[in-house]
Amino acid sequence: MAIRCGIDNLLEDDAALAELRGRRLGVLGHPASLTRDGTHTLDALAASGGLRLTCAFGPQHGMRGDKQDNMIESPDYVDPSLGIPVFSLYGEHRRPTPQMLDSFDILLVDLQDIGTRIYTFVTTTCYMMETCAQAGKPVWILDRPNPAGRPAEGSILEPGWESMVGIGPLLMRHGLTLGEVARWYADKAGLDIQLRVIPLTGYDPAAAPGFGWPLAELPWVNPSPNASSLNMARCFPGTVLFEGTTLSEGRGTTTSLEVVGAPDIDMAAILHLMREMAPEWLAGCLIRPCFFEPTFHKHAGKLCSGLQIHTDTHLYRHEEFRPYRIAALILKAIRTLHPDYEIWRVFPYEYETERLAIDLLSGGTFLREWVDNPASTPADLDARLIPDEQRWLDERGRYLMY
Repeated sequence: MAIRCGIDNLLEDDAALAELRGRRLGVLGHPASLTRDGTHTLDALAASGGLRLTCAFGPQHGMRGDKQDNMIESPDYVDPSLGIPVFSLYGEHRRPTPQMLDSFDILLVDLQDIGTRIYTFVTTTCYMMETCAQAGKPVWILDRPNPAGRPAEGSILEPGWESMVGIGPLLMRHGLTLGEVARWYADKAGLDIQLRVIPLTGYDPAAAPGFGWPLAELPWVNPSPNASSLNMARCFPGTVLFEGTTLSEGRGTTTSLEVVGAPDIDMAAILHLMREMAPEWLAGCLIRPCFFEPTFHKHAGKLCSGLQIHTDTHLYRHEEFRPYRIAALILKAIRTLHPDYEIWRVFPYEYETERLAIDLLSGGTFLREWVDNPASTPADLDARLIPDEQRWLDERGRYLMY
């Protein structure tokens, strides 16, 4: 069966459309909010007949994907085609104001997520759910695939570490679609909300070769400017950690968040040590030494020695690939060979000025402390991660829809 996303199924569900007619509709979306034939969700809803679109909301990077980097805010504006206000939820406000809430009766959420806790579309969706629950406004999630598939890896966010890059006790690579995350969060937060998920059909997250992403069926449209490939989405639960370091995560190149490196580290030597320290953590992918020169962001204009992670070769094994552990091992190997290297980046990150970015990303201080402790071993990190991963697998089972 051909895959159909939530928006496609909604547009062919006469009963569901009848429930929406006569109600003022708000839409939370972004550039990857597309129907199967490539029409943007806003335009498809406007053309469906009888639906009243009164506003839209844009998350980080904007409704049209206009902003490149983190903490680059988007303004409110009026959609030039539809003439409706588009409110930014990554500008002056992170949650809708009372005025914004007054502009719709039902919120439709159509966001392509990539399956990693820190991706801010998850947080924005949950913030909207909280606010709509308080206002008694229904939320409909138009579900989409999780390109990273079902594997779960990493740690669960610790209490007290909630932020824009961590809404709650979610695993780093959680293995849920956005609709499934919404169902989980409604329960976890105890929301009294009218939540409805319009499901995917024809979706098998275990099917090769996409393992979560329906290759040759849906176009890859960047959900954010640096989410440029399926390979990036698979690597992201690990490579995003480098946003909290002085190493380049490839921003300013065409392979952002697929490469990592720096001009003053021999990354080939780092890879050699990684293979000695924990070869089993490197299974299921190809990791190769490379060189790159960012045109902007960290180390702009400097030749960086780097590593690139490939999940697009015959070596890829979906269930064995562990990007979080690969990233952690890169950091550990650097600390081992360069004990005094300034790894941790000290700067405001996602509107946090007191806590280190690496701690916000990892959901606590344990990863940084493990990297910095000369006596810690890969087994010590496994002792932390494995119980979290099993706990999450047990918890998420009741929310799986596919």
